Amino acid sequence: MYAKITAAVIIASAAAQFVPVERTNPPVEAEVPAPDAVRAILRRSCYDCHSHESRWPWYAHVAPISWLIAHDVDEARDHLNFSTWNAYGKRKRVKNFEEIWEEVEKGEMPLWFYVSLHPDARLSEADKQAIHAWATGAH
Repeated sequence: MYAKITAAVIIASAAAQFVPVERTNPPVEAEVPAPDAVRAILRRSCYDCHSHESRWPWYAHVAPISWLIAHDVDEARDHLNFSTWNAYGKRKRVKNFEEIWEEVEKGEMPLWFYVSLHPDARLSEADKQAIHAWATGAH
């Protein structure tokens, strides 16, 4: 019985690898208006999900994890995309600045599970202060 279940799981897992997943990085339309130091923080901690410069790690190519990662990146880009910053109107940019700081201040971004896999994405207090100064003074 267990052998059949194990075999079924292995076959299903192998078959799942053939389900296509779109992992794209469209061209960057514009750089977000930020000082180089802040842009470096954003690249390190935010760009994998919130830009067209995502780095797709090895596990982003293994189903079913690949499906979740691709979905999460698509949703993140829909919510805020640093690579299409120039497409946002003034109101949306102001709202984005407010939301960026709010999420960072609350500790909700970057996501805890992302930081657990990418410890370099963790924001130091100095990083948070730089983001705060940029986000609150940029509009």
